[in-house]
Amino acid sequence: MSSISIETYNAIINRGKIPKAPEPPPPVLAIWPEPLYIRGKWWMCVYRLMSDMTLKWDKSNPPELFNSLEEALKIAKQRNKKLLENISILPITLDHQETITIKVNKELQKKERLVNEEKLMLQEAQRRAKTKKKPEINELILPERSEKFRQTLYAQLSTMPYLKRVLVSEKNKQFILERSKENELKWSQPISAKKKAIEYTYKATIAEGFDLDPEAHWGKTKATIRDLLLPKANKLLQLASVQRLLAEAKLKGQFVLVSNGYVFWYEEDGNIGWTIKQTDSTLSDNKGNTVWLEGKIESKNHGRLIILPYKKSNGDFVNGHTKNGPHDGPAKPRHSSQYVSLPFHVLEDDLMIGLFGELPYE
Repeated sequence: MSSISIETYNAIINRGKIPKAPEPPPPVLAIWPEPLYIRGKWWMCVYRLMSDMTLKWDKSNPPELFNSLEEALKIAKQRNKKLLENISILPITLDHQETITIKVNKELQKKERLVNEEKLMLQEAQRRAKTKKKPEINELILPERSEKFRQTLYAQLSTMPYLKRVLVSEKNKQFILERSKENELKWSQPISAKKKAIEYTYKATIAEGFDLDPEAHWGKTKATIRDLLLPKANKLLQLASVQRLLAEAKLKGQFVLVSNGYVFWYEEDGNIGWTIKQTDSTLSDNKGNTVWLEGKIESKNHGRLIILPYKKSNGDFVNGHTKNGPHDGPAKPRHSSQYVSLPFHVLEDDLMIGLFGELPYE
């Protein structure tokens, strides 16, 4: 059989057309880790500027995996400083550069807010469990196939005795042990762990600490947890350190302070003073809305939720406002002479975690 040259072969395959050179991938403007539940690792994702000027998250390829969230976040924060600086050398107008920079910063702020919110909730779930009776390691009732996981199970129950499902692993394979409904000390045979089930075991470390279902809608579950934590958050107002922080803010003309899903809110009229409200987490980024951390909160009612300003996908800007939750009934309206329009200030993301940690367990 006669051979043909590679040039002839390519010409036949491409029918005489000159093959196009591959286009360079869209530039990466930020990175952030997301959980890879099935592997028990964190997969670094990249935030790319597409040709139509939209921004899109994608998984890093080849995969860049990390064993812990802390390790991945440290790398992400270091690299993001340089990546944000690179926006200034993109071949786009200065106005576009400024807009893109704002959007990327806001996306990173949202990602960090979510991480800190879940960190706070896990911390509180574990703190609530401190008074709960913990099983002794030899009290656990395990079938023969689960015996090898006794120490791993006991270690997790030592800090999270409320868990009804626990993730264990052996030789790079992951399994789930489930608690018996009839006997709290009795656990199941190892169950081969699927991706969704592994995700639920992660969510269980938070949800089951508040007697909630980790398989329910995650956004609604976290909203319920914020409701449960609100009475405790209000106790922050009694701390001398918080009173000092709020007094300093008031001197600066800051009457609305936002931190991790909670809002310190000051009203002069009626001697109300400082109260704590919550931010609303139902604004869907999937609809193309972008939460904006500048602007004002315009309150025409006494709603308990604060909706931060946001920009719609069509570019329309919506000022912040107040409202009640979906099952609260309509918010009590203010008299028109008592309408409030206040700028707000975002506190350090980990402030609420630190403040919650100062409170003794009730």
